[in-house]
Amino acid sequence: MSSIGYTFWQDGDLWLGHLDAYPDYLTQGVSLDDLKEHLFDLYRDLSSGAIPAVRQHAELEFA
Repeated sequence: MSSIGYTFWQDGDLWLGHLDAYPDYLTQGVSLDDLKEHLFDLYRDLSSGAIPAVRQHAELEFA
């Protein structure tokens, strides 16, 4: 089983969040479980190429 980190918060009646690897792509849900479903759908679209020109996030190591 694979996993990916995500960041989320509640704002009023909505749950908002983004995948940590793709912070520019925000999604929302009416519950935390609904948000997780939207995040999964978003990950599938981002990783399959369905969304063009996806911005990536990475860490650069230096001494």
